[in-house]
Amino acid sequence: MPSFDIVSELDRQEILNAVDQARRELATRFDFKGSKAALEIEKDGNLRLTAEDASRLKGLREIAVAKLAKRNLDLRNVEQKDAEISPLGHARQLFVFKQGLEGDKAKEISKFLKVAGLKIQSTLQDRQIRVTGKKRDDLQAAIAALRGKDFGVALNFTNFRD
Repeated sequence: MPSFDIVSELDRQEILNAVDQARRELATRFDFKGSKAALEIEKDGNLRLTAEDASRLKGLREIAVAKLAKRNLDLRNVEQKDAEISPLGHARQLFVFKQGLEGDKAKEISKFLKVAGLKIQSTLQDRQIRVTGKKRDDLQAAIAALRGKDFGVALNFTNFRD
């Protein structure tokens, strides 16, 4: 029976490449010369931006977002937390990378597939959805329907089997 998986993930290596490119641009930018601005990947995989003041943090955020977008990372899976500005003027911001489908989003996608009227079954399996059907054409129609609707997260289709 043909099947595929619906996942919502960002490639870790592409994130690291984007951060590396952003660091290189930061080193060559005139407006950051002599500044202590930095981009750091934390142990939990999130990105922390630190700068001396709010205006430099804004510039640093623009660099980071541009590099992430240039590496074809879907920004719907990047949650930008509010900037923290200390009384001394130091500014920090956290970018949280969402991996996997949350419970509500997975239920919304499963419900959409049931309403679509295709002859397929969907089951939730550990932050991903497995879709099975008797015909390959039904699965391809399901993928086309999912691509046509915006669920607020990036959807990737993996593990397609006949």
